[in-house]
Amino acid sequence: MDELLREYLPILIFLGIAIGLGLVLILAAVVLAVRRPDAEKISAYECGFNAFDDARMKFDVRFYLVSILFIIFDLEVAFLFPWAVAFKDVGTFGFWSMIVFLGVLTVGFIYEWKKGALEWE
Repeated sequence: MDELLREYLPILIFLGIAIGLGLVLILAAVVLAVRRPDAEKISAYECGFNAFDDARMKFDVRFYLVSILFIIFDLEVAFLFPWAVAFKDVGTFGFWSMIVFLGVLTVGFIYEWKKGALEWE
């Protein structure tokens, strides 16, 4: 039992410090926070529109195009970092696989560009 406690003692200390620090930060926010909310501060903010407008109002398609572009480039970065780290290990097949992947993304980017998704008025 003594050996088990000695093995888990650092974990228990770390857990105690983490819980204590979390409680201190939450209590500090409660004590030090400014309590003068106005209607603008407590209103919900979604996409730049008022939260209590008509739920069936039409969104501009460009919002969706920008989100698609974000997903495309976010996925590109998510795949490029591990590939770059393991570049020596992936070999020729891994190199050409990434070139094909980047080519497909480039074709999608050119398509979006030609459709005017990057033009914002």
